[in-house]
Amino acid sequence: MRAELADWDTAPNLLDGAMNLELTAEDCGIRSWLAAVPQGTLRGRLDGHDPALTVPAHMRAPGPLRDALAREYAFRSVAEDKAARALAYLVAAAPTVATMEFYATQVLDEARHAMVFRNHVLALGFDEITALVADDVAAVLDPLAEFSVPVMREDFIGGVVTIAIILEGALAPTAELAERKWRPLDPAAAEIDRGAGIDEIRHLTVGAAIAKRHLEAHPEDRDRVASLIRDGMRLWTTLPVHEVVHRREVLFQQGLERHADLVGDYEVWPGRCLVDTTPEERQAMAEEWSREMRESRLAYIGLAEAAS
Repeated sequence: MRAELADWDTAPNLLDGAMNLELTAEDCGIRSWLAAVPQGTLRGRLDGHDPALTVPAHMRAPGPLRDALAREYAFRSVAEDKAARALAYLVAAAPTVATMEFYATQVLDEARHAMVFRNHVLALGFDEITALVADDVAAVLDPLAEFSVPVMREDFIGGVVTIAIILEGALAPTAELAERKWRPLDPAAAEIDRGAGIDEIRHLTVGAAIAKRHLEAHPEDRDRVASLIRDGMRLWTTLPVHEVVHRREVLFQQGLERHADLVGDYEVWPGRCLVDTTPEERQAMAEEWSREMRESRLAYIGLAEAAS
């Protein structure tokens, strides 16, 4: 792994990196992880952000802005916790040393993400995170786990595409939006998202490379893997994901309107000021990014037909 891809200042943003870079498991083993990540992404940021960045007073004050971030990060902490546990099956089933080492590093990455999201919720003044999102976890994350864990336990390549395409590939663009929208309001939170995004580039690109190489060597698995991807994406359409995210975006909007003076003319994407956006617009943009990323990764691994 090239050091600049894990460096805080030179790594690309999540969308650009995940859709345009090519990394293999051999590029991202334990030695390269130890050389690049602790000395790059995590250097001086063991809690996910510069320790000089403290939680602003307006983020600790009870209200919709605090609630929006707490619910978002509590949900993502639980999701990362579940991912770390499930990924251990891919470590056990990995057919090569390179894939075993890569997924060992991803387990550590996801466990760290769960920790930093959880700790930031506590820094906002909450005592724990479970009760904040219990209903959302039951409605969204538990069904996803019921679908994905058996696959990851029993089918290595199925598990690879499950985590890289169906799960992380669908959720990553929401993380990109989070980094952008929280930057003027909670810089520490934005740094947490930036660091997690640098890791996710590695996870998504290497997972896609593993799947591409497997399908080139085993074309007889193409139909099975494509069917799995379609089943997984069909599951997303049955879950109340849109409603869960929309509730958070409505809370964010209420807080944004109260603190518009802190945001000023900051642009959440080129040509669009954050204060002028709506919950529907932000959510539609994240969903468009998700579609573009999924189609890009599926085309790369040779399963463009699975996007439909």
